[in-house]
Amino acid sequence: MAVVKATTCKEAIRRWEEENKQDPATAKEVILSFQWLPIEKMDNSLACLTGCEKLSLSTNMIEKITGIGTLKNLKILSLSRNVVKSFSGLEPLGDTLEELWISYNYIEKMKGISAMRNLRALYMSNNLVRDWIEFSRLQELTNIRDLSFVGNPLYDSLEMDQWRLEVARRLPHLEKLDGEPIIRTEDNTCINQTMLIKNDGSSSNSKIPEEMP
Repeated sequence: MAVVKATTCKEAIRRWEEENKQDPATAKEVILSFQWLPIEKMDNSLACLTGCEKLSLSTNMIEKITGIGTLKNLKILSLSRNVVKSFSGLEPLGDTLEELWISYNYIEKMKGISAMRNLRALYMSNNLVRDWIEFSRLQELTNIRDLSFVGNPLYDSLEMDQWRLEVARRLPHLEKLDGEPIIRTEDNTCINQTMLIKNDGSSSNSKIPEEMP
C-alpha cells in the first residue's frame, strides 16, 4: 500500500507559482493555505520568498515555526488553523513582523512573543492560554494596538466587562480588543463598554479576526 506524503513547502510554492504566474522571489504576497495534502513542516524552501511581505500558511497541519528566519521583508504572517504549540522560531522576525495571525492553534505558553518588538496586531483567538502570568508577557510589546484573544481559557474564565478592564489595564497602549475598540478616559482608564452600549443603544459589532484574508 502506497504511503501518502504531506505536501512540502517546495511543492506548495511550485503550485502557487504555476497558478499565479509570478516569481516567488519577488512576490509581495504568497498564499500557501489549504494545501492538500496539508503541509506538516515549514522548511528552508520558504527562504526563496525574499520579497514576501505577506505570507499565509493557514489551514494546514504545521506544528513548529521554522524556515522563515531569512525573510527580512515579512510584515504579516498567518498560521491560523494549524497545530502550532509555541512562538519559537519567530525570533529572527522580531524587528520586521507587524501582524501575526495564529488563531485556532494549541499555544499555551507565551514565551518568545516578547521578541516581536514591532508587532502591532496579534490575532490568537482559540488557543490554550489560561493564566495572567503568561498573558503578562504581552506587556513587553509596546507597539501592540490590536489583540484578539477570544476562546482562550483565560478569556472564558471572566465576564466580558471584567476581561476588557483587566486587559486594558495591563496593556495601556491597546486600541482594539476582540474586534471592539477600547474606549478610555483622559487618565487612560478603560470605560465599561457594556454600560456604554446600554446608554447609547448600539454596538460596533466588529468582526473578530480569525484568518488573514
